[in-house]
Amino acid sequence: MSVIRSIPFALAVLLLLGGCASDMEELRRQVEEIKNRPGERIEPLPEIKPYEAFVYQASSLRSPFVPSAPVRSDVANAVRPDTKRPREFLEQFPLDTLRMVGTLQLQGRHYGLVQGKDGLVHRVLPGNYIGQNDGRIVSITDTRISIIEIVPDGLGGYIERPAALALAE
Repeated sequence: MSVIRSIPFALAVLLLLGGCASDMEELRRQVEEIKNRPGERIEPLPEIKPYEAFVYQASSLRSPFVPSAPVRSDVANAVRPDTKRPREFLEQFPLDTLRMVGTLQLQGRHYGLVQGKDGLVHRVLPGNYIGQNDGRIVSITDTRISIIEIVPDGLGGYIERPAALALAE
């Protein structure tokens, strides 16, 4: 039974192989025709321009690859973190892990409620410190706690940078 089924397949393979033989003759004829054509003129190489030297005239100026240090006349009076003050509890957490979850009015004081990474909610007042960059709370509204952080400026000094915690929705 399987021999009968393979006969048409074998005939199809023989027909395909027979067709390839005529294609090879045609290919040989085309190659021979191309070889017999007369050669074409070869284009000349493009003219090479001579090298022109460049003289660098700005050697006395600042290198563009070295950052320039800004002139700082306030180095003696520069902002610095107070290393002698006692650290507050919320200063051990990065500011981006803290969330404002509300406010509280208690005995005439307006507290901000801040939730730490540990899930506990803490009361804060203006003047408290929060975050790892010596962030001092400057104001508390119903939707925002405004903070001033003291961060390195990359030149050996420090700058004050505003930050905030917004009320989590």
